[in-house]
Amino acid sequence: MLDVFKTKFAAQGFTEPSPIQTAVAEPMAAGKSVLGLAPTGSGKTLAFTWPMLEMVRPGEGVQALILAPSQELAMQTTNVVRDWAQLVDAKVLAITGGANVKRQTEKLKKHPEVVVGTPGRVTNLIADGKLKLGHLKLMIVDEADELLTDETLDQIREILDATFAETLQLGFFSATETKILDELPRWFGQTVEKIDVRAIDQTQGVVRHRTMEVGNRQRVNLLKRISRVDRLRALVFFNKMQELQHVAVELRHQHVNYVALTSNQRQVEREKALRLFRQGKVELLLTTDLAARGLDVPELPAVINYQLPKDVTTYIHRSGRTGRMGAEGLVLTMGDDHDIRDFKKLMAETNYEIKPGYLVGYQIVDNKPDRVVPPLTFDHPEKAGEAANGRHRVGDAGHPDKVKRVAETNDQLVKPAKAEKAMPKKHKGHNKHSKKKGMRKKNRDRFGK
Repeated sequence: MLDVFKTKFAAQGFTEPSPIQTAVAEPMAAGKSVLGLAPTGSGKTLAFTWPMLEMVRPGEGVQALILAPSQELAMQTTNVVRDWAQLVDAKVLAITGGANVKRQTEKLKKHPEVVVGTPGRVTNLIADGKLKLGHLKLMIVDEADELLTDETLDQIREILDATFAETLQLGFFSATETKILDELPRWFGQTVEKIDVRAIDQTQGVVRHRTMEVGNRQRVNLLKRISRVDRLRALVFFNKMQELQHVAVELRHQHVNYVALTSNQRQVEREKALRLFRQGKVELLLTTDLAARGLDVPELPAVINYQLPKDVTTYIHRSGRTGRMGAEGLVLTMGDDHDIRDFKKLMAETNYEIKPGYLVGYQIVDNKPDRVVPPLTFDHPEKAGEAANGRHRVGDAGHPDKVKRVAETNDQLVKPAKAEKAMPKKHKGHNKHSKKKGMRKKNRDRFGK
C-alpha cells in the first residue's frame, strides 16, 4: 500500500486491512487476474481500489474500468474511489444509464484515468466512439455473480473486444459464488486466481435473523408498526415491482414516512431517495434486489423481507446490507405460516440461526409475551385525558366510535370491542308497514273478505 494510503487509512480510525484487502493486494500488484470472494460489507471496494490506483499513471488516458450492476452502486463506488484517487492526482468519472450522456461525453474529453460505469452505458459510448479503451490495463467486475448473467455478460464481452484483451488484467468480486464464477477461464480466456476469505472474515457484526408470522392482509399494518420501532431504519425488499407500488400507496394513505428506490425512476429521483434515507429523514426505503444490489448504508439497523427471497443467494445479499463493518443488525422476514415454513426449508442448509421475532411496544424481541394489553388511542387527543379519569371506557354506549385498540404484537390487529347500543323505545304505530297490515286484517274481518 502506498504511504499516502496508509496515512489516510490510519486517519480514518482503521488499524489493519480486512482479510479480502490483504489477500488480493499481492496478486493484483503482480498483475494477476483474480476472483475475490468475501462477505458483503467486508471492504471489497477498497480491496481493488488500492492496487488499481497504484498502477495508474496521470495523463495516460483511461487505464482502469470498474463495472457495476446499478446506477446507485456505480455512483457509490465512484465516490469511494475518487476519495482515494485525489491522493495520486488521478481523475475518476462515472458513466451510468439515466444520466445526461452529452455531459458524460464532455467529461470524457478530459481523459480520466478511472471510469466507473454500468455495462449498458459503457457499451453505448464505445459503439459511438466516445469511450476508447486502447490504454486499459485493468477491468474490475463488481458484484460479478449478478453481472455475469444473460445480457450483461454479453455486454462485458463486447467491452473486452474493444481492449487489448491479451494483456488486460481482470478482477471479479462477489459475496456469493455461482457456477459461472468457476468457469471464468473458459469465458474470458485467462487464468483467474480464486481468493476466498468468506470462512475467515469476521468483519460483520452480530446480526439477528428473525421471522414474523403475519397474514397477507395485515402485512402492511405490521410494516407500519415496525416503522415506529425506536431508532429503526430499514431497507424493505420486494420481489415484484407491482407489490412494491401497492404497498407504497397503502403506506402513503397511512401517513408512513418512506421513500422508494426502483429501476424505472429518473436518476435524480433515485439520488434523492437514497440521500433522504441515508440522512435518517425517512424510516423505510422500499426497493427490489436489483436496485439495491451492493448498496452501502452506514450503520443500517435493519433489513425487512416483505416478500420471501427467491433463493439463498438473494437472502445473503439482502441481509448483507445490515451489520456491516462490525455494526449490529437485524433481518426480519415476513409471511404467513406457509411462507415461513417454505423459508425455513430454503435456509435449512445454511449456518443462519433463524428464530421467531415479536413486536412488543416499540421493540422487536425474541421471547413471545404471555399477554399483551394493547394501549388505547383516540381519534381526538383531548379524549385521552378523559379516559385517564375513567370517563370513557371501551364499551361506553355514549362514545363507541371514539376508542380504538391498537395491537402491539405481530398477531392480527385486535378489533375494537363493540358497545351495546341502547334499544330505542317502541311506540305504538311506529312501524307503518305493520300498521297498514293490521288495518287490512281488520277490514277483512269486517267485510268478510
